[in-house]
Amino acid sequence: MRIAILSDIHGNLVGLEACLADIQTQGGADAMVAAGDLCMDGPKPKKVLQRLSEIGAHCLRGNADRFIAAESDADLRGSDDADRRQIAWQRGELGEKWVGWLRGLPFSLRYGAPENQLLVVHANPSTDDEHIWPDADDPTLERLIGSEPATAIAFGHLHIPYVRMWRGKLLVNVSSAGLPKDGDPRVGYAFLVERSGGWEAKHRRLPFDVKRVATQLADCGIPDSADLISTLRRHRYKRLKNVIP
Repeated sequence: MRIAILSDIHGNLVGLEACLADIQTQGGADAMVAAGDLCMDGPKPKKVLQRLSEIGAHCLRGNADRFIAAESDADLRGSDDADRRQIAWQRGELGEKWVGWLRGLPFSLRYGAPENQLLVVHANPSTDDEHIWPDADDPTLERLIGSEPATAIAFGHLHIPYVRMWRGKLLVNVSSAGLPKDGDPRVGYAFLVERSGGWEAKHRRLPFDVKRVATQLADCGIPDSADLISTLRRHRYKRLKNVIP
């Protein structure tokens, strides 16, 4: 089984299309998975969801999707004023049909036999909003994935690609198909391939037209567009400015 996993598209149709085109040049996949944060912060949320539906992608819910689909203010804990402006705009762009579609997405997806299983989640097997950093210590990993039986875990949320082995488990951050944050301006995704002895990961990175997406952000009426454009062009977390040049 060969699975292409994209995550954190964030309403960037240009980035998504770059990844989908590359998947085809690489021979395609048995399944395509979108591992959450499909909308939010990007100019084309509805078109992204339409495209994922059109290609039959298996989609799961990220924390941003949960916020957009929230049915009460109690479900928006952890969001700030900027988030709430974004959420309102995203809901208006999507319409109730697609907001309801987001609301119905699962938390996780599993592939393969129980003895050699791939688990796909947005952030970690326990929550949709706590990062698994590449240098996470043993107590943190024990808390987040210690009881998980899968032999491989693929996730996003962090927007930084990496592969790590921990206690015989393959941990794969598949990067972001819409908003890279590791200092590399290319979007990315990963193939997970089932082997007899476990799962194999292969990352792919692709250039995309950043200027075009920035223009879309400037023109679409999205709140706080200047900040969003700055984040798009920076391609990195502020907290990593001394680590990622």
